[in-house]
Amino acid sequence: MRAPEHSEDALAARADADRRLTAAMAAAQTGDRVAYELVLRDCVPLVKRIARQQGASADFLDDVVQDVLVTLHGARATFDPSRSFSAWLTAITQRRTIDILRKRGRRGAREVYAPLALETHPSPDNPEQTAMRRADAAQLHAFVESLPETQREAVRSLALEENSLEDASKATGRTKTALKVNLHRAIKTLRARMGRDPEPGGDAP
Repeated sequence: MRAPEHSEDALAARADADRRLTAAMAAAQTGDRVAYELVLRDCVPLVKRIARQQGASADFLDDVVQDVLVTLHGARATFDPSRSFSAWLTAITQRRTIDILRKRGRRGAREVYAPLALETHPSPDNPEQTAMRRADAAQLHAFVESLPETQREAVRSLALEENSLEDASKATGRTKTALKVNLHRAIKTLRARMGRDPEPGGDAP
């Protein structure tokens, strides 16, 4: 029989996982790639659980995960290792999920597809962290600019400009299917360059 979510054992397991992820994120900030890969892999179940609690349906949980991972990458320098990683990730996930839910609610049938929305976390009291965050954002944009043309086109139109699939299709002359395929491939490429996945294949017509 499955233990209740808030049982002592479950709470202890979450506390242990939080300590492990907090330590791994602190190591990742010093350049430990293995620790960073552990963070990106092991935070996914937590992101999905939080997104479900916020009202995200199963059909776009993966979109929320991709969005949060990109946000986490851009904001990783702002994490304070003296605090809980799970609490920090929870705040990010809640904001990203709410934003996606609001976009879907506003646009409804326009079929918004924006899993790569970029977010930064201001820290006006820490110029060094602000500079590092801007450097991370610049690196991510450089990765986007290095994508094949059709993937870059999909990222710009759907993710950065947050157009609906219908509007993006009209603007680019691409089919909705091609745009979605190229966006998924672009996200996989970006995640690979951030140390997540192997490089994917080519573009859709």
